[in-house]
Amino acid sequence: MMAGAPGGGHRKSGLASDRAEQSRAVMSCTLSSNNTTAMIHDAVSHQDVPRTNGVAKPGEPAPVAQEPQPQPQRTLPDICYELRGKIDAFLTEDITNDNVLRNVQSQIRVSMGVIEEALCQYGLEHLSLSYNGGKDCLVLLILILACLPTCTTPSPSSAAAVPSEIPTPPSQPPTSEPVRSTHSFHANKSLQSIYIVSRHPFAEVEEFVERTAQEYNLDLKRYALPMRPALEAYLLDRPAIKAIFLGTRRTDPHGEFLSHFNPTDAGWPQFMRIHPVIDWHYVEIWAFIRHLDIPFCDLYNRGFTSLGGVTDTRPNPALAVGEGASKFRPAYELRDDDEERLGRDS
Repeated sequence: MMAGAPGGGHRKSGLASDRAEQSRAVMSCTLSSNNTTAMIHDAVSHQDVPRTNGVAKPGEPAPVAQEPQPQPQRTLPDICYELRGKIDAFLTEDITNDNVLRNVQSQIRVSMGVIEEALCQYGLEHLSLSYNGGKDCLVLLILILACLPTCTTPSPSSAAAVPSEIPTPPSQPPTSEPVRSTHSFHANKSLQSIYIVSRHPFAEVEEFVERTAQEYNLDLKRYALPMRPALEAYLLDRPAIKAIFLGTRRTDPHGEFLSHFNPTDAGWPQFMRIHPVIDWHYVEIWAFIRHLDIPFCDLYNRGFTSLGGVTDTRPNPALAVGEGASKFRPAYELRDDDEERLGRDS
C-alpha cells in the first residue's frame, strides 16, 4: 500500500465539499441580488406611484410638489381704478338718513376737484404727497389715487382754459403756461411721497407706513429729520417736485387760515402746498374710512385720535372707559373736532 493512498480519498471528498459550498454561495448571492433588485424596484415604484391617504394609485403620474407662488404686486393703474370704482359707487348712493355721510359725499367732490386741478396744473411727475400713516393723509391718499384715471395730460389750449385758484409762489415768476405732465397715467408705476419720521415713532405707525407704501405703490422717501431740513433734503433728492399734497385740516395747528393752495412761507423750501381735505371734519374723515372699508393704523382702535411720537402722544382721555383710564374706545367714536388733540402734548 502506498503511503499517500488514504490522503487522496480525503482530497476528493474535500473538493466535492468545496464545490458544494461555492454553489451555495453563488445561489445565496443570486438570491441576495434578486432581493436587492426587488427592493430597489419596489422603492422606485413607491416613489413613482401617487398615493391617496397613503394608498398608491398605479398608472398615474406622480404629483409634483408646488411651491407657493407670491402674489404679484398690483400696478398703480389697477389700484387707482379699483379705488375710483369705490368712490364713484359711494357718490351714487342715495343716503337720506345719515347727514354725516351726505356731507362726506359733498366733501369728496370738492377735494377731488382740488386734486384734479393740481394734476392738471402740475402733472403727476411734479407732485408729491406728505404721508405719515395718519387718518387724514390716508383719506387724501385714497382720493388722489382715485383721481388719477380721469386726469389725463391736457392739451395746451384746454389747460389754459382751466380756471385756477393756484397762486404763484414768490420765488417763481408769473407765467400764463402751467407746468404740464409729459407722462401718461399708465406710464407711472408709483406715487411720489415723503415720510418725515417722528423723533420717537410708534412701531405700529412704522409698520403701517411700510405696509401701505407697498400696497398703494408709493415711491416713499423717508427722512428722520425735523420738518424744514427734511423738506430741504427731499427737494434736493427730487428737484422736479413743484407741489406737495398735505393732509392738513382746519383744526390742526396753523391750519385755521389756510386755503386749498398756499405757497410755503419765507425761509422755507419753496413749493406749493396743496390742502384738499382742509375743510373736512373729524367725523367725516372717519365716516369715509369706515364706509369705504379702508384699513387704518391699529393705534386708532386703542383710543389714539391724533398720532405723534411715543413721548408726546397718548390715548385720548375723552374716550376713556370708566375711571381707571386703562381702556379706551376706538378713535372713530369721538365726535367733537375740538377734542381730537386731547391726547397730544404738542
